[in-house]
Order: sequence, then C-alpha cells, then structure tokens
Amino acid sequence: MFRFLFDRDTWQEVFDSFSKNKLRSILTMVGVWWGILLLIGLLGSARGLENSFNRLFGSFATNSVFVWGQSTSKPFMGFQEGRQVKLSLSDAKKVEENVEGIEFLVPRNQNQATVVRNFLSGSFGINGDYPLLDQVQKKNLIHGRFINQNDIDDNKKVVVISEDAYKQLFEKDEMPIGEYIEINNINFMVIGMFENGNVNMGPTSDMHIPFTTFQQIYNQGDRIGWMMITGKPEYDIKQIEEDAKLLLKNLNKIHPKDSRAFGSFNLGKEFAKITGFLTGMQFLTWFVGIATLIAGVFAIGNILLITVKERTKEIGVRRALGATPFEIKRQIVVEAVFLTIVAGIFGIITGGWILIGLDAAFGQGDDAAIVNASVSISVVFIALVILVILGTLIGLIPAFKATSVKPIEALREE
Repeated sequence: MFRFLFDRDTWQEVFDSFSKNKLRSILTMVGVWWGILLLIGLLGSARGLENSFNRLFGSFATNSVFVWGQSTSKPFMGFQEGRQVKLSLSDAKKVEENVEGIEFLVPRNQNQATVVRNFLSGSFGINGDYPLLDQVQKKNLIHGRFINQNDIDDNKKVVVISEDAYKQLFEKDEMPIGEYIEINNINFMVIGMFENGNVNMGPTSDMHIPFTTFQQIYNQGDRIGWMMITGKPEYDIKQIEEDAKLLLKNLNKIHPKDSRAFGSFNLGKEFAKITGFLTGMQFLTWFVGIATLIAGVFAIGNILLITVKERTKEIGVRRALGATPFEIKRQIVVEAVFLTIVAGIFGIITGGWILIGLDAAFGQGDDAAIVNASVSISVVFIALVILVILGTLIGLIPAFKATSVKPIEALREE
C-alpha cells in the first residue's frame, strides 16, 4: 500500500485526472477550504476571547466572593429596620472557622486620602491589607515587594503604590523605592510599585498599607470594610456565599430573610457564566466547522462520481489489462483524499492569515477584545485527521461505483 503511494504513475494519474477539469476540481475544493477556514478562524477567535478574559481576571482567584455590610430591611430582636451593619475582624474569623470550603479569607479596609510628595499631590484610595491579599489578587510588582507579616506585626508605616499613583507623585524614571510620601500628614516609605490591573474589583486600590497601620491612623478598631472569601476548587462558591451570609446574620442579630443587610459580588458565579459561554462557543465552532467540512467533502464525492462516469471506458481498459477491483478503488480513494487534504491545507493557511489579521486589528493594547487569537498544533492535526478520514470514506462511494461495472460493458461505453 505504501509503495503505491510513492509510485510516480499513481500521482501522474491523479494530476492528469484533475488537469482535465481544472475549474471543476477547484470549485469542488472550495467547500472543504471554506469549512476548514471557518473551523480555524472561529476556534482561534474563541481562544482570543478566552485569552482576553484570562488577562482581564488573571490576577484574581476567580472562585471568590466579596461580602460587605449595608443596612437592614427588617426589624429583628429589638433592632429597628435601617440599622447600619458593620463587619468586624471577629466576624471574619468566625466565618473562616465555621464555613466549610473556604481556602482564604482576607479582611480589607479602604479610605480616601490626599497624598503629598514635595510639590506633587493627588487623591487616592488607601487600602489596609494583609500579605494574604497578594495570593488571591496577585499584584504584578514592577519594583520592590508587597506587604509582609513583619509590617503587620510592627505596624510599620510602609506603602505599596500603583503605577498611576507613581506617575502623579514622582518624576519620570525616578526610583520610588525607599522614598517617602505623606498620607494624612504621616510619612510612609514606599516599598513597592505594582502595575495597574485591567480590572478592579471593589474600591480603587492605588495604595496598600499594613492592615494594623490602617487601624491606627483611621481609628478603625475591630471594624473592617469588607471581606474577600476564596473557596477551594472542589467547593461551590455560591453555597459558600450563602453560608457566610447566614452566619453573619446570626452573629449580627439580623433577620434570616433580610436580603439587604449584606451586599456581595460573586466573582466565581460570573466567571462560570463566561467560561460556560466560551465552552459553548467552542462546541458550536466545532459543530459548524465539521458540518461545513462534511458538506464540502460530499461535494467532492459527487464530483468524483461524475468523473468516474466519464472515465468508465478507461476503467474498463484497465480492468481488461488485469487491474484488480482493489487497485481501481485505491486510485479513486487516493484522488478523494488528495483533494480534501490540499483544500484543507489551503484552508489552514488562510485561517492562519485571518487570525494574524484579527490579532493585528483587535489584539493590541490593554483593552484588546481578542488577545493572541490562535489554534494549537493539536487542533490543526485533528482537523487534518478528520479530513483524511472523511476523504477516505467519501472516496469509497465512487470507488465502489467504478468497480461495479463489468469490464465488457465498460469497453462498450461510448
């Protein structure tokens, strides 16, 4: 069989067959070309959207929920409706200890302050944070480091600033690490600078200081602004959110059916919606692409049936000279597979050009809608395997047709 594939006469016959009907052969290949182009183009676009989404939320532990206190909507246990709910560190600790499935819980505080350095100033969001924040909301540090446990234990006056804050408070190319800035007339030493993220969850986070230092300068005591809860991968973050809210209602003497007392944003739930959309888009892409491929391959089969009809006398001569039915079938199948593979390769190349164009047009900049639109080598290999299988199967139809005619009858064909 393999010697047949490398036989010069085999390929000479294939090229002779197609050269007699060049236009028909090209039009026949268009269906397969279009199908593989759609498959590569749509799969690459879906990957580009996924890359854009991952870049957008890449710094977050996506299996997370944010919870904060609001005001009650129902009277309960002697408390009137409209009571302000304030979360505390003890609330956060009890939630972490009693709600099943929590991997990390990060209490956070935030306030707005005017920050001054020399003759430059600006208004920024000041966040009181623990070192754990860098694990659940990774900071892409350009210089220096993030807050550590020593900063927390010693209530150090140190700050990690954003790139935007740096641009407002420092001269271009000036090294910020070790320099001092004034926050509420208190000097803080800059220990790190991070790149601004593409998306921000919650209040703006231009500056981070140790949580304990924030407590002191803003006289916060045990109170916290909100908590970020990250669930373990095998647990449902929606259930963790419900359990955490119910426990917080019990701790703060709030009616169990009060839906306004605590606000929340479930990042895990929103993330699941988008990943579900991307998965559905990939499935639809494969379905549309393969369906188009099948339609194109069937067109090749139909053209080969016409070609076999036109070559009836030729086939009769070959049979009379001793060609076996298997050899006739093999030749027809090779022609079908050759057509599908050539059309498929052109489709892959064209699809690659389209993805390069998409990346150049829509994949540049921080707000790019499609990032690195591409398909993996494995996808290209699978597409080629599908083409070979489909080409072989569709080639069997005209092949059997070619061998169903008896040599004597074929020789009589005019």
